Amino acid sequence: MVAFCYFYKMKYYFVAGEASGDLHASKVIDELKSLDSNAEFRGWGGDKMESAGMTLNEHYRNTSFMGFVEVVKNLRTILDLLNKCKNDILEYQPDVLVLVDYPGFNLRIAEWAFKRKLKIYYFISPQIWAWKENRIHKIKKFIDKMFVILPFEKTFYAKWDYKVDFVGHPLLDEVAIQDYPSKKTFLQENNLEGKPIVALLPGSRKQEIKKMLPIMAAIASNFPTHQFVIAAAPNIEKEFYHSLLLDQKVSIVKDSTYPLLNNAAAALVTSGTATLETALFETPQIVCYKGNPVSYHIGKKLIKVKYISLVNLILGEELVTELIQNDLNGERLTEELLSILNDSNKKATIAEGYKRLKQKLGGWGASKKTAELIFKYLSNS
Repeated sequence: MVAFCYFYKMKYYFVAGEASGDLHASKVIDELKSLDSNAEFRGWGGDKMESAGMTLNEHYRNTSFMGFVEVVKNLRTILDLLNKCKNDILEYQPDVLVLVDYPGFNLRIAEWAFKRKLKIYYFISPQIWAWKENRIHKIKKFIDKMFVILPFEKTFYAKWDYKVDFVGHPLLDEVAIQDYPSKKTFLQENNLEGKPIVALLPGSRKQEIKKMLPIMAAIASNFPTHQFVIAAAPNIEKEFYHSLLLDQKVSIVKDSTYPLLNNAAAALVTSGTATLETALFETPQIVCYKGNPVSYHIGKKLIKVKYISLVNLILGEELVTELIQNDLNGERLTEELLSILNDSNKKATIAEGYKRLKQKLGGWGASKKTAELIFKYLSNS
Protein backbone atom coordinates (compact mmCIF):
# COMPACT_ATOMS: atom_id res chain seq x y z
CA MET A 1 0.00 0.00 0.00
CA VAL A 2 2.91 2.40 0.66
CA ALA A 3 4.02 2.35 -2.99
CA PHE A 4 0.44 2.59 -4.12
CA CYS A 5 0.04 5.91 -2.27
CA TYR A 6 2.56 7.56 -4.57
CA PHE A 7 0.35 6.92 -7.61
CA TYR A 8 -3.10 7.14 -6.07
CA LYS A 9 -4.50 10.62 -5.44
CA MET A 10 -5.28 10.50 -1.70
CA LYS A 11 -8.20 12.70 -0.67
CA TYR A 12 -8.17 14.29 2.79
CA TYR A 13 -11.20 16.05 4.31
CA PHE A 14 -10.44 18.32 7.29
CA VAL A 15 -12.96 19.89 9.69
CA ALA A 16 -11.78 22.70 11.99
CA GLY A 17 -14.11 25.16 13.69
CA GLU A 18 -11.88 27.77 15.33
CA ALA A 19 -8.87 30.01 14.68
CA SER A 20 -6.49 27.73 16.59
CA GLY A 21 -7.72 24.66 14.70
CA ASP A 22 -7.27 26.51 11.41
CA LEU A 23 -3.68 27.34 12.35
CA HIS A 24 -2.69 23.85 13.51
CA ALA A 25 -4.47 22.02 10.69
CA SER A 26 -2.79 24.25 8.09
CA LYS A 27 0.63 23.11 9.32
CA VAL A 28 -0.39 19.44 9.14
CA ILE A 29 -1.63 20.00 5.58
CA ASP A 30 1.73 21.57 4.67
CA GLU A 31 3.56 18.54 6.07
CA LEU A 32 1.22 16.06 4.35
CA LYS A 33 1.86 17.75 1.01
CA SER A 34 5.58 17.12 1.42
CA LEU A 35 4.89 13.44 2.15
CA ASP A 36 2.10 12.95 -0.40
CA SER A 37 2.61 15.19 -3.43
CA ASN A 38 -0.53 13.89 -5.16
CA ALA A 39 -2.80 14.60 -2.20
CA GLU A 40 -6.02 16.58 -2.45
CA PHE A 41 -7.48 18.55 0.48
CA ARG A 42 -11.00 19.81 1.07
CA GLY A 43 -12.92 20.77 4.18
CA TRP A 44 -14.08 23.30 6.73
CA GLY A 45 -11.65 25.71 8.38
CA GLY A 46 -10.20 29.13 7.70
CA ASP A 47 -7.84 31.30 5.70
CA LYS A 48 -4.69 29.48 6.82
CA MET A 49 -5.96 26.05 5.73
CA GLU A 50 -7.04 27.53 2.41
CA SER A 51 -3.61 29.14 1.95
CA ALA A 52 -2.02 25.75 2.68
CA GLY A 53 -3.85 24.30 -0.32
CA MET A 54 -7.20 23.10 1.01
CA THR A 55 -10.38 23.82 -0.93
CA LEU A 56 -12.53 25.63 1.64
CA ASN A 57 -16.19 24.65 1.75
CA GLU A 58 -17.16 26.66 4.86
CA HIS A 59 -15.27 29.22 6.97
CA TYR A 60 -15.14 28.77 10.74
CA ARG A 61 -16.39 32.34 11.26
CA ASN A 62 -19.83 31.01 10.28
CA THR A 63 -19.72 27.90 12.46
CA SER A 64 -18.48 29.04 15.87
CA PHE A 65 -20.93 28.96 18.78
CA MET A 66 -19.92 28.69 22.45
CA GLY A 67 -21.84 28.14 25.68
CA PHE A 68 -24.99 26.17 26.45
CA VAL A 69 -27.40 29.05 25.93
CA GLU A 70 -25.75 30.16 22.68
CA VAL A 71 -25.89 26.63 21.24
CA VAL A 72 -29.60 26.30 22.09
CA LYS A 73 -30.36 29.68 20.52
CA ASN A 74 -28.60 28.69 17.31
CA LEU A 75 -29.65 25.04 17.18
CA ARG A 76 -31.41 25.31 13.83
CA THR A 77 -28.34 26.93 12.26
CA ILE A 78 -26.04 24.29 13.75
CA LEU A 79 -28.21 21.46 12.40
CA ASP A 80 -28.20 23.06 8.95
CA LEU A 81 -24.39 23.33 9.09
CA LEU A 82 -24.07 19.68 10.11
CA ASN A 83 -26.18 18.63 7.13
CA LYS A 84 -24.16 20.85 4.80
CA CYS A 85 -20.92 19.29 6.04
CA LYS A 86 -22.24 15.74 5.74
CA ASN A 87 -23.46 16.32 2.19
CA ASP A 88 -20.12 17.78 1.16
CA ILE A 89 -18.24 14.81 2.62
CA LEU A 90 -20.52 12.38 0.81
CA GLU A 91 -19.98 14.19 -2.46
CA TYR A 92 -16.19 14.37 -2.00
CA GLN A 93 -15.76 10.74 -0.83
CA PRO A 94 -12.45 11.26 1.03
CA ASP A 95 -10.00 8.51 1.92
CA VAL A 96 -9.80 9.91 5.43
CA LEU A 97 -11.69 12.41 7.54
CA VAL A 98 -9.36 14.46 9.79
CA LEU A 99 -11.31 16.15 12.58
CA VAL A 100 -9.58 18.97 14.45
CA ASP A 101 -10.74 19.74 18.02
CA TYR A 102 -14.25 21.40 17.89
CA PRO A 103 -15.92 18.39 19.62
CA GLY A 104 -19.56 19.50 19.78
CA PHE A 105 -19.66 19.48 15.99
CA ASN A 106 -16.94 17.00 15.11
CA LEU A 107 -18.09 14.12 17.30
CA ARG A 108 -21.48 14.28 15.61
CA ILE A 109 -19.75 14.16 12.24
CA ALA A 110 -17.64 11.24 13.48
CA GLU A 111 -20.68 9.20 14.51
CA TRP A 112 -22.34 9.84 11.17
CA ALA A 113 -19.12 9.07 9.22
CA PHE A 114 -18.53 5.84 11.16
CA LYS A 115 -21.89 4.49 10.01
CA ARG A 116 -20.77 5.14 6.43
CA LYS A 117 -17.52 3.24 7.01
CA LEU A 118 -15.28 6.28 6.51
CA LYS A 119 -11.81 6.31 8.07
CA ILE A 120 -11.74 8.87 10.90
CA TYR A 121 -8.67 10.46 12.50
CA TYR A 122 -8.83 13.11 15.22
CA PHE A 123 -6.16 15.76 15.82
CA ILE A 124 -6.28 17.69 19.15
CA SER A 125 -8.43 15.73 21.55
CA PRO A 126 -11.72 16.99 22.94
CA GLN A 127 -11.14 18.03 26.55
CA ILE A 128 -13.04 15.08 27.97
CA TRP A 129 -10.64 15.02 30.92
CA ALA A 130 -12.30 18.30 31.96
CA TRP A 131 -15.94 17.48 31.31
CA LYS A 132 -18.21 15.11 29.39
CA GLU A 133 -15.92 12.17 30.17
CA ASN A 134 -18.62 9.83 28.89
CA ARG A 135 -17.65 10.97 25.37
CA ILE A 136 -14.83 8.44 25.66
CA HIS A 137 -17.24 5.71 24.59
CA LYS A 138 -18.02 7.51 21.33
CA ILE A 139 -14.36 8.23 20.73
CA LYS A 140 -13.37 4.59 21.25
CA LYS A 141 -16.14 3.43 18.94
CA PHE A 142 -15.97 6.00 16.15
CA ILE A 143 -12.38 7.34 16.00
CA ASP A 144 -9.74 5.17 14.30
CA LYS A 145 -6.74 7.22 15.44
CA MET A 146 -6.36 10.03 17.97
CA PHE A 147 -3.39 12.45 18.00
CA VAL A 148 -3.12 14.32 21.32
CA ILE A 149 -1.09 17.44 22.09
CA LEU A 150 -1.13 17.64 25.90
CA PRO A 151 1.22 15.41 27.92
CA PHE A 152 -1.35 14.14 30.41
CA GLU A 153 -3.84 13.07 27.72
CA LYS A 154 -2.01 9.86 26.82
CA THR A 155 -2.25 8.71 30.46
CA PHE A 156 -5.90 9.73 30.61
CA TYR A 157 -6.82 7.67 27.55
CA ALA A 158 -4.74 4.70 28.74
CA LYS A 159 -7.02 4.59 31.78
CA TRP A 160 -9.82 3.82 29.35
CA ASP A 161 -7.75 1.26 27.41
CA TYR A 162 -7.60 3.47 24.32
CA LYS A 163 -4.24 3.95 22.62
CA VAL A 164 -3.48 7.46 21.36
CA ASP A 165 -0.39 9.11 19.87
CA PHE A 166 1.14 12.04 21.79
CA VAL A 167 2.69 14.34 19.16
CA GLY A 168 3.64 17.33 21.31
CA HIS A 169 2.08 20.78 21.16
CA PRO A 170 2.14 22.49 17.73
CA LEU A 171 2.44 25.93 19.30
CA LEU A 172 6.06 25.21 20.18
CA ASP A 173 6.82 25.11 16.46
CA GLU A 174 4.64 28.06 15.61
CA VAL A 175 6.31 30.31 18.16
CA ALA A 176 9.85 29.15 17.37
CA ILE A 177 9.87 29.30 13.56
CA GLN A 178 8.70 32.87 13.05
CA ASP A 179 11.08 35.73 12.37
CA TYR A 180 9.88 38.53 14.62
CA PRO A 181 10.53 42.21 13.95
CA SER A 182 12.70 44.16 16.38
CA LYS A 183 10.90 46.08 19.09
CA LYS A 184 11.72 49.37 17.37
CA THR A 185 10.36 48.14 14.04
CA PHE A 186 7.22 46.69 15.62
CA LEU A 187 6.43 49.94 17.47
CA GLN A 188 7.04 52.08 14.39
CA GLU A 189 5.01 49.88 12.03
CA ASN A 190 2.01 49.93 14.38
CA ASN A 191 2.25 53.61 15.40
CA LEU A 192 2.68 52.72 19.06
CA GLU A 193 4.21 55.00 21.67
CA GLY A 194 7.38 54.11 23.51
CA LYS A 195 5.53 53.12 26.68
CA PRO A 196 5.66 49.48 27.89
CA ILE A 197 2.85 47.39 26.40
CA VAL A 198 0.01 45.56 28.12
CA ALA A 199 -1.38 43.15 25.51
CA LEU A 200 -5.13 42.45 25.47
CA LEU A 201 -6.21 39.09 24.02
CA PRO A 202 -10.00 39.10 24.41
CA GLY A 203 -10.69 35.96 22.35
CA SER A 204 -11.45 34.97 18.77
CA ARG A 205 -15.27 34.90 18.83
CA LYS A 206 -17.42 38.01 18.77
CA GLN A 207 -19.59 36.90 21.68
CA GLU A 208 -16.62 36.39 24.01
CA ILE A 209 -14.94 39.60 22.84
CA LYS A 210 -18.13 41.50 23.74
CA LYS A 211 -17.89 40.11 27.25
CA MET A 212 -14.14 40.44 27.80
CA LEU A 213 -12.86 43.53 26.01
CA PRO A 214 -14.85 46.25 27.83
CA ILE A 215 -13.64 44.90 31.19
CA MET A 216 -10.02 44.69 30.05
CA ALA A 217 -10.00 48.11 28.39
CA ALA A 218 -11.72 49.86 31.31
CA ILE A 219 -8.62 49.67 33.52
CA ALA A 220 -6.31 51.34 30.98
CA SER A 221 -6.67 54.70 32.71
CA ASN A 222 -5.24 53.15 35.90
CA PHE A 223 -1.93 52.58 34.10
CA PRO A 224 -0.86 55.90 32.55
CA THR A 225 2.75 54.72 32.23
CA HIS A 226 1.70 51.80 29.96
CA GLN A 227 -0.14 51.47 26.67
CA PHE A 228 -2.89 48.89 26.18
CA VAL A 229 -2.90 47.16 22.80
CA ILE A 230 -5.53 44.73 21.48
CA ALA A 231 -4.46 41.71 19.43
CA ALA A 232 -7.29 41.57 16.88
CA ALA A 233 -8.37 38.07 15.83
CA PRO A 234 -7.74 37.39 12.13
CA ASN A 235 -11.44 36.84 11.41
CA ILE A 236 -12.71 39.99 13.20
CA GLU A 237 -12.67 43.45 11.64
CA LYS A 238 -11.10 46.35 13.58
CA GLU A 239 -14.40 48.26 13.50
CA PHE A 240 -15.96 45.64 15.77
CA TYR A 241 -13.34 46.31 18.45
CA HIS A 242 -13.76 50.08 18.14
CA SER A 243 -17.51 49.68 18.70
CA LEU A 244 -16.84 48.13 22.11
CA LEU A 245 -14.45 50.82 23.32
CA LEU A 246 -15.68 53.99 24.97
CA ASP A 247 -13.13 56.75 25.51
CA GLN A 248 -10.29 54.42 26.43
CA LYS A 249 -7.00 55.08 24.69
CA VAL A 250 -6.43 51.54 23.45
CA SER A 251 -4.59 50.64 20.25
CA ILE A 252 -5.36 47.69 17.95
CA VAL A 253 -2.95 45.56 15.91
CA LYS A 254 -4.09 43.10 13.28
CA ASP A 255 -2.31 39.86 12.31
CA SER A 256 0.42 40.65 14.85
CA THR A 257 -0.49 38.69 17.97
CA TYR A 258 2.90 36.98 18.29
CA PRO A 259 5.00 40.14 17.71
CA LEU A 260 2.74 41.88 20.24
CA LEU A 261 3.30 39.19 22.87
CA ASN A 262 7.01 39.21 22.05
CA ASN A 263 7.14 42.90 23.01
CA ALA A 264 4.62 43.02 25.87
CA ALA A 265 5.43 43.58 29.54
CA ALA A 266 2.24 41.77 30.53
CA ALA A 267 -0.98 40.41 29.03
CA LEU A 268 -4.65 40.06 29.90
CA VAL A 269 -5.77 36.88 28.20
CA THR A 270 -9.12 35.19 27.68
CA SER A 271 -8.86 31.54 28.69
CA GLY A 272 -8.01 29.13 25.89
CA THR A 273 -5.07 28.44 23.62
CA ALA A 274 -3.95 32.07 23.97
CA THR A 275 -2.88 31.43 27.57
CA LEU A 276 -0.36 28.87 26.33
CA GLU A 277 0.82 31.13 23.50
CA THR A 278 1.43 33.92 26.00
CA ALA A 279 3.42 31.56 28.23
CA LEU A 280 5.63 30.46 25.33
CA PHE A 281 6.63 34.11 24.87
CA GLU A 282 7.39 34.21 28.60
CA THR A 283 4.99 37.12 29.05
CA PRO A 284 3.45 37.44 32.54
CA GLN A 285 -0.31 37.11 32.24
CA ILE A 286 -3.66 37.23 33.96
CA VAL A 287 -6.21 34.73 32.68
CA CYS A 288 -9.71 36.15 32.29
CA TYR A 289 -13.10 34.57 31.73
CA LYS A 290 -16.67 35.80 31.94
CA GLY A 291 -19.51 34.06 30.14
CA ASN A 292 -23.28 33.92 30.02
CA PRO A 293 -24.33 33.42 33.69
CA VAL A 294 -26.58 30.45 32.88
CA SER A 295 -23.90 28.77 30.75
CA TYR A 296 -21.29 29.41 33.42
CA HIS A 297 -23.29 27.89 36.27
CA ILE A 298 -24.19 24.83 34.21
CA GLY A 299 -20.56 24.44 33.20
CA LYS A 300 -19.31 24.86 36.75
CA LYS A 301 -21.34 21.83 37.84
CA LEU A 302 -20.03 19.70 34.97
CA ILE A 303 -16.37 20.67 34.67
CA LYS A 304 -14.05 18.50 36.74
CA VAL A 305 -10.71 20.31 36.53
CA LYS A 306 -9.37 22.87 39.01
CA TYR A 307 -8.16 25.41 36.44
CA ILE A 308 -9.37 26.97 33.20
CA SER A 309 -6.00 27.91 31.68
CA LEU A 310 -3.81 25.42 29.85
CA VAL A 311 -0.78 26.81 31.68
CA ASN A 312 -2.13 25.86 35.10
CA LEU A 313 -3.69 22.61 33.88
CA ILE A 314 -0.45 21.29 32.41
CA LEU A 315 1.61 22.32 35.44
CA GLY A 316 -1.02 21.13 37.93
CA GLU A 317 -0.78 24.35 39.93
CA GLU A 318 -1.98 27.94 39.76
CA LEU A 319 1.08 29.63 38.33
CA VAL A 320 -0.90 32.41 36.64
CA THR A 321 -3.87 34.11 38.27
CA GLU A 322 -7.31 33.19 36.93
CA LEU A 323 -10.08 35.74 37.31
CA ILE A 324 -13.37 34.03 36.54
CA GLN A 325 -16.91 35.41 36.30
CA ASN A 326 -17.57 37.76 39.27
CA ASP A 327 -13.87 37.86 40.18
CA LEU A 328 -13.22 39.45 36.80
CA ASN A 329 -13.82 43.10 37.69
CA GLY A 330 -11.88 46.34 37.45
CA GLU A 331 -10.62 46.29 41.01
CA ARG A 332 -9.23 42.74 40.95
CA LEU A 333 -7.85 43.12 37.44
CA THR A 334 -6.01 46.31 38.39
CA GLU A 335 -4.62 44.71 41.54
CA GLU A 336 -3.33 41.62 39.75
CA LEU A 337 -1.87 43.57 36.84
CA LEU A 338 0.02 45.85 39.23
CA SER A 339 1.43 42.72 40.86
CA ILE A 340 2.80 41.10 37.69
CA LEU A 341 4.18 44.42 36.45
CA ASN A 342 5.90 45.51 39.65
CA ASP A 343 6.52 42.52 41.92
CA SER A 344 9.93 41.06 40.99
CA ASN A 345 9.35 37.88 43.02
CA LYS A 346 6.03 37.28 41.25
CA LYS A 347 7.67 37.78 37.85
CA ALA A 348 10.52 35.41 38.75
CA THR A 349 8.05 32.72 39.89
CA ILE A 350 6.12 32.98 36.63
CA ALA A 351 9.32 32.84 34.56
CA GLU A 352 10.47 29.68 36.35
CA GLY A 353 7.05 28.08 35.88
CA TYR A 354 7.08 28.87 32.17
CA LYS A 355 10.40 26.99 31.82
CA ARG A 356 8.90 23.91 33.46
CA LEU A 357 5.87 24.21 31.18
CA LYS A 358 8.00 24.13 28.02
CA GLN A 359 9.77 20.99 29.24
CA LYS A 360 6.42 19.21 29.62
CA LEU A 361 5.14 20.03 26.13
CA GLY A 362 7.05 17.36 24.21
CA GLY A 363 9.50 19.28 22.08
CA TRP A 364 9.28 20.58 18.52
CA GLY A 365 7.81 18.92 15.44
CA ALA A 366 4.17 18.24 16.38
CA SER A 367 2.78 19.03 12.92
CA LYS A 368 5.39 16.89 11.20
CA LYS A 369 4.85 13.98 13.62
CA THR A 370 1.10 14.18 13.11
CA ALA A 371 1.38 14.22 9.30
CA GLU A 372 3.83 11.31 9.34
CA LEU A 373 1.51 9.25 11.52
CA ILE A 374 -1.54 10.05 9.36
CA PHE A 375 0.38 9.07 6.24
CA LYS A 376 1.79 5.91 7.85
CA TYR A 377 -1.56 4.73 9.16
CA LEU A 378 -3.23 5.41 5.81
CA SER A 379 -0.45 3.63 3.92
CA ASN A 380 -0.71 0.55 6.12
CA SER A 381 -4.50 0.32 6.11
